[in-house]
Formats: sequence, structure tokens, C-alpha cells
Amino acid sequence: MSARTVAFATLGCRLNQVDSAQLQTALEARGFRTVPVAAPADVVVVNTCTVTARAECSDRQAIRRAARVSPGARLVVTGCWAQTSPGEVAGLAEVDLVVGNADKARLPDLLEGLLAGAPGRVHVSDVAAARAVAVPPLARVGGRSRAFLKVQEGCQHRCAFCIVPRARGRSRSLEPRVVLDHARRLVEAGHVELTLTGVDLGHYGADLLPRTTLAALLRALDALPGLRWLRLSSLLPAYFTEELLEVLTAAPRLAPHLHVPLQSGSDRVLRRMRRPYTARLYRRLVERLAAAIPGLGLGADVIVGFPGEREADFAATRALVEALPFSYLHVFPFSARRGTEAATLGDRVDARTAARRGRELRELGGAKRAAFGARLVGGVQEVLVLETRDRASGDLVGLTGNYVEVVFPGPDARMRTLARVRVTGARGDRTLGEPW
Repeated sequence: MSARTVAFATLGCRLNQVDSAQLQTALEARGFRTVPVAAPADVVVVNTCTVTARAECSDRQAIRRAARVSPGARLVVTGCWAQTSPGEVAGLAEVDLVVGNADKARLPDLLEGLLAGAPGRVHVSDVAAARAVAVPPLARVGGRSRAFLKVQEGCQHRCAFCIVPRARGRSRSLEPRVVLDHARRLVEAGHVELTLTGVDLGHYGADLLPRTTLAALLRALDALPGLRWLRLSSLLPAYFTEELLEVLTAAPRLAPHLHVPLQSGSDRVLRRMRRPYTARLYRRLVERLAAAIPGLGLGADVIVGFPGEREADFAATRALVEALPFSYLHVFPFSARRGTEAATLGDRVDARTAARRGRELRELGGAKRAAFGARLVGGVQEVLVLETRDRASGDLVGLTGNYVEVVFPGPDARMRTLARVRVTGARGDRTLGEPW
């Protein structure tokens, strides 16, 4: 008898991708064989996002597409939309099983029960009651060059525009010994770069007994034999303690790349967003980081068109972005999400104005990316060669420590290895190189 097949459709953030990889590992241990989502399968797992109303539209489209591709499949929906709107998800005719974020670890058992004819279509616990992170299986990462390791879940903040605390609960951390064990096994499997991920990564360790910190975890990980780069996902400005700053500037394996969300350069808008910092604090932090870490690659998220954002507020954001040494920007137009405080605010910015502001910031971000790439020209960079080729040229793609993709010629045998390249040019958002 052939193995049952399962396909995964994953929407939204990097955390969902990590969660899907862990679910894939768990189901393969039960005898399932994973197939691409575009191929017919016995089971399809749709891991949903709910950060915006547009995300929920994408969730619905993914569910309908999965049902068309695999009309005879059992369709399982999990993730953030399943957690926040289980009744709505269960009401879709295509859906057989709804599993919340707090219940993801139970999904293999629930699926086995469903296949055996057990009743009960909705399994969504109160994620706010969760107090620990279930120890996950070590996700299969196949032939990928980089490995992503989730060390923290949930969020302590209550930003006005964000539904994530309702979808993922309060902040919870994976025990350091578990993180170190997973990291060691990933490095031994050949992954020389690890990226630590979490919803509220800077809060890592504050919920544990004894308490610990992200800085302490980084010190321990930095000592792992065989690891070349240790990279962090997004960190709020308030989490950059003196202890963390010391580690970031002294640990040799910490990649010179940070992503520090900004959202707005206007203190008035930041207060309306309920963000826990000011524009001045943000500016001082970034200037300190740039001075302390040579060649720092620095990214930020910015929201345009938040309710009440005036031209003067947008001008303050633009001026701050212009003044700071960003290497890239992620710009998002405000999208009202039902269930958040921001969805109830008046003084909405019209869509045309928000689109114009977004376009201006994206152009500014593109110029900064190009300028950062141009500064690398003539120098030699160590890169991790990714497992896929550049679509336009067919050349290899290498990722620098400061998060720049360099395109250069070479054979497949160089994929998933460290290489040295000389940067020869920068054209728009493309950085070019040659083997060194």
C-alpha cells in the first residue's frame, strides 16, 4: 500500500513557514509522504495568516485552490486565521478540520482521528492560556542552505494595528537547552547559517525559570562549532539592552544584519499605534548600531496611511528614513484588521494618499538598497550560496552577512557552501559578483 500523501500551503510570515516545516516532519514520522501543493494529495494542510483583511482573502483563495487541485483530499486549516475565526473557517464547505495555533502540536493525532472517522471538526484552544512552547520536532530542512529556528512564541505588546497577540497568545520561550540541542543538530546537518525567529524575539527568556535573556542565548549559540552566521529576525528598539549590544558587537558569528521595525517617524503616530518607543530613541539606537558594527545591513518596516497620519507626520517619517543608514525597507499601507483598536479609529487616510506615500517610501528604500550595494563594489565578500539560481540570469546567488544577495557564475556544486566573491557591480536592486 502506497504512503498517504500530504501537501502544505503556507501563507504569511516566516514563523508560519517554520511551523509548517515542523508539521511536515511530524506527519512524515507517521508515514505520510509530502508532495507539492500543486499536486493532488490525500491531505492538504493550509497554514493561514490573519494580519490583514487582505491576508484572510488570500487564505480563502488558498483553501479553494487546494480543493480544486485535490478534490478528494481531507483539508485541514490551521494558523492564525483558524485561531481567531474558527467558526468562519469551519463554515467553509471545503474544510474538514480546523486546528488552532495552540493545538498545532496535536494536529497529527487529530488528523489520524479524522481519517479514521472520528467526529469533531474544530479544535481551537484558548491560546491566551498557553504558558509554554511545546518542544517541536526538529524540522526537516532538506537541501536548504539556511535553517530557521523558532525560539519564542506570542507577544507581550498590544500595538493598535496588530491582531497577533490574539492569534498567538502571550510571550513564551523555548528552554535554552532545547534551542542549543536543535541548533547543534542543524549545524551538524550542514547548515552553517541559523536564523532565530520569534513573534517578540527580544522578550526571549523573560518567562522562563530561571529567567534568561536573548543575549545569554546568543553567547551560547555563538560558541557552536561549525556555525558561520547567526542571524536574528525582527527586534523592537526597546530590547537593545547594554548586554545585548555588547554581544551584537563582540560575538564573531553574529551576522552584521539587523531588522528593527520603525512603523512611523512621527511620535504622534507612534503613540496612536501604541508603539513602545519614540522616534528619538529609534534614531539614537540606529546611529549607535551603525557606528559599532562595520558594514551593518539594516532593515525596517514602515506603515503608511495609519488613521490620523497627516502630511507633517509622513514628512517626519520620510526625513527620518532619509537620515538613517537603512539598506532596505518593507513598506506597508495601513489595512484595518477587524478586532484591533486601529480598526475603530476615525480620521482615515484616503487610499490615494496612502498609495502615494507608500510609493515615495518604496522609491526611497530602493535608492538606499542600491546605494548600499554600490558601496560593496570592488570588495570581497564571504557569501552563503543559496540552493536556487537567479531567475533572470541563471547564475548562483550568494547571501552576504549583511543580507545582500550577490549574483555570480558558478556550478551547482557550490550551492549550500560558503564562497568568496568579488563584488563587481550594482545595478538597481541587483548586486553582481565573480568568484574569488
